[in-house]
Amino acid sequence: MPQASAPPVLYTFPETDQLQTSLANFIRKAQGDAIAHRGVFTIALSGGSLPNNLKELTKLDGIQWDKWQVFFADERIVPLDHPESNYNACAKAFLDGVPIKREQIHTLNTDLFREQTRIDPTAEIKPGEEDEAESEAVDIADDYEKQLVSTFAGANAARYPTFDLILLGMGPDGHTCSLFPGHELLAENDRWIAEIQDSPKPPKRRITFTYQVLNHAFRCAFVAAGEGKQDMLHNILDKPEEGLPCSRVRPASPGLVFWFVDDAAAGKVQFPKTEYKWIERASDDDPISVERKKMKSEMDAAVAEADSK
Repeated sequence: MPQASAPPVLYTFPETDQLQTSLANFIRKAQGDAIAHRGVFTIALSGGSLPNNLKELTKLDGIQWDKWQVFFADERIVPLDHPESNYNACAKAFLDGVPIKREQIHTLNTDLFREQTRIDPTAEIKPGEEDEAESEAVDIADDYEKQLVSTFAGANAARYPTFDLILLGMGPDGHTCSLFPGHELLAENDRWIAEIQDSPKPPKRRITFTYQVLNHAFRCAFVAAGEGKQDMLHNILDKPEEGLPCSRVRPASPGLVFWFVDDAAAGKVQFPKTEYKWIERASDDDPISVERKKMKSEMDAAVAEADSK
């Protein structure tokens, strides 16, 4: 029987530079665990302010870039060199400065773009082209899902892709990826990747991970900084019953969700904080290992009980 998801782990830091350094060490730790178990590290990135918070990765030793498989938790339907492209933001922030091969970075397939998308990707869809634009977006989302299947099928026979780490941001309305409050995609239970043509935040046309992917990851980690995040962070962590998109990211056990925030963003949060220790050392007592050991102990006890009957 599947176990319920664990509550979030909240890490807070006095300054942004401490947050960034700790986040980089957290990623290195997740990478090391993944490579030790499966020989590969699967990670999904987001846009917004997240890319600039990943620059510390370029300064760390022990990053095995040749073992990385990089995806994007959501992406705008724009050319890869467009200012709105999440890939472009991550490339400029750190990917272009590290020894990772382009084929390890999974982007949307721009060969599927209509001519209009190539010319002016953020323009309003012209009257009479609605069906064509929708078909284009569906094809792009389906192609990205096939990229997920191709990457995870050999190493993972499960029904869902299981990312080692998904890095996420928090929008001012509580959205994450391109999953917005009140939108029908919050209830998507079949597809791994979905298209969205009516994003409340421009550009309107995007593809996004659904909760079918987010909630089967080993680790999801949100990053938020600044006083402007206070009210929304309070709502997400202290009022999960409101069902904001960020609050719905709760990976099934043994997966965990983490929050990396600065003290300014955490100013109104009542949710209990956890001391961050991995910056000094890596050990077997991190939350993922503890959860896995707990599961194994419970399973061993259940087997022993069954054998005794």
